Amino acid sequence: MATEKHYSEMNENELRSEIGVLMEKARKAEQMGMISEYAVHQRKAVLVQSYLVDPATIKPGEIYRIEGDDGVFFQVDYLKGLFAWGYRLGGEKAIEALPLAMLKDVKSGK
Repeated sequence: MATEKHYSEMNENELRSEIGVLMEKARKAEQMGMISEYAVHQRKAVLVQSYLVDPATIKPGEIYRIEGDDGVFFQVDYLKGLFAWGYRLGGEKAIEALPLAMLKDVKSGK
């Protein structure tokens, strides 16, 4: 039985390859109408993408756009691992965690 590497042990090329595999699985699941499986592979791909984000680029107190949720902004309170904890602006002040890869800089539009 082959042992699988943890994402934290993978290099950039291995992570990018894994993202490709997950996106392909998501595409196939979507084509087959398996919406739950599609969502699982999409979320997993976002988590793997978060390993490629430098946490130093996400600053507590700053506001970011949320990838895939147009017009919604997120204010970061603190970082813990691959997640930014904070609040969505304009909604309830409920604290939540988002994977780092979901946050895009408002200023640069990235």
